[in-house]
Amino acid sequence: MRIYKKFFSVFLSFILVLGLFTGCGSHSGDESRKTQEKDAPMISGLSFDQQVKLDYATGFQIYRYDGGYSLITEESGSKYLVVPKGKNVPKDLTSDIVVLQQPLNQIYMAATATASLFDSIDGIDAIGASCAEADGWYVEHMKEKMQQGKISFAGKYSQPDYELLVDKKCSLAVESTMILHAPEVKEKLEEVGIPVFVDYSSYEEHPLGRVEWVKVYGELLGKQQEAEDFFNQQKKTVEQLKSEESTKKTVAFFYCNQAGVIVTRKTSDYLPKMITLAGGTYIFDNLGEDGKASSSVNMTMEEFYATAKDADYIIYNGSIDNPLQSVDDLLNKNALFADFKAVKEGNVFCTDKYLYQATNQIAGICADINEMLTNEKAEKLTFLYRVH
Repeated sequence: MRIYKKFFSVFLSFILVLGLFTGCGSHSGDESRKTQEKDAPMISGLSFDQQVKLDYATGFQIYRYDGGYSLITEESGSKYLVVPKGKNVPKDLTSDIVVLQQPLNQIYMAATATASLFDSIDGIDAIGASCAEADGWYVEHMKEKMQQGKISFAGKYSQPDYELLVDKKCSLAVESTMILHAPEVKEKLEEVGIPVFVDYSSYEEHPLGRVEWVKVYGELLGKQQEAEDFFNQQKKTVEQLKSEESTKKTVAFFYCNQAGVIVTRKTSDYLPKMITLAGGTYIFDNLGEDGKASSSVNMTMEEFYATAKDADYIIYNGSIDNPLQSVDDLLNKNALFADFKAVKEGNVFCTDKYLYQATNQIAGICADINEMLTNEKAEKLTFLYRVH
C-alpha cells in the first residue's frame, strides 16, 4: 500500500509539473497575442485575428481581421483596408483609411519595379493598364500581355490617361514614390474613383525587405500563401549565401551620366548589402550617410577615382545607362578608368537592362555576384556579364 501511495504521489507531482510547463507555454502564447491585439488598429465592427509576421521589411504592417478583412499600414502613415468580395465596408471608418474592395483587377501598374512581385505570385492577370509601353518591359509576362492587347498602355505615371482607366474600370493604381512628386496626379486619380497605393519598397535597406513587399500584393490579390511561399524561397537562398565566408574582395557599383558625373549607391542601400550577402565588400564603407531618402550618390570622377580605383571588381549599372559592349566603351566615358585595378585585371562586369525590374530576383542577383567573386572564369551570368 505504501508503494502505491508513493507511486501516486510521484505521478501527481509529474502531472502538476507538466501542467505548469504547459501553462507557461500557453501563457506565453496568450501574451504574444495580447501584444499583437494591443498594437492592432481598432476598426469598428471588426475583430482582430492576427498580425502578419515580417522578417526583414520595415515599411509596412499587415493586420488581419475576422471575415477576411485586412489592414495594410505603411511607415509613411498611409492605411489601406482590403475588403473581401461580397463583404460590406465597415461603418464609421476614419477618413485616413483608403478602402480597397476585392476583387482588385484592371490594376494600373505605374511602378515598374513592382510588376515582378505580381509575376512571382501569378498575379499579372490582375493588371489591366501599364505606365510603360511593351518594349519598356523586361518582365516577360508583362510584355506578352501588352503585345496580346490584354494590358493597355495608359500613359506615364505623371500623365495617365484618366479616361482609359475609367473605361477599363480600373480598381487600383499601384504607384512608386515618384508619384509624390506629382501630387496632382494622385488627387485626380482619386477624384475619378481610382484608389492609389504607393509602394515604398525602394526605401527598404535590406534586399529581402524589398522582396517581402510581395506579402502586400499577396494580401491585395488574395494570394497570401503564394506570397509567403515565394518569399521563404528567396529568403532561404539568400541566407545560404550569407552563411558562406567573405571573399574579402571589394566591389564598386556605378554608372556615368551624360554630364560625366559618377552615380553610385550609398553604403546603406540594398545593392551594397547584396554585395555583402554575396561575399564581397562594397568599396565605399560610409558613403551618403546624410539622412537623405535618395539611394543614389553623385560624385566627380576624381572623387570616385580616389577610392574605387583599388576595387577588385567594378559593376557598371547598365539598367540605367546603356550597357557596356566593351571596355573601350568605359574608357570613352573617362580615360582615368584605364588606371583602375579591376580594368587592368579584366574584372569589369555590367548589369543588363532587366536589373531594375527584377525585384523578385534578389536571390538570383546575389548568386550572380557570388559567382563573379568566386569563379575567375565567370562570363555570362543571369543578370551580369563580363566586359572585355
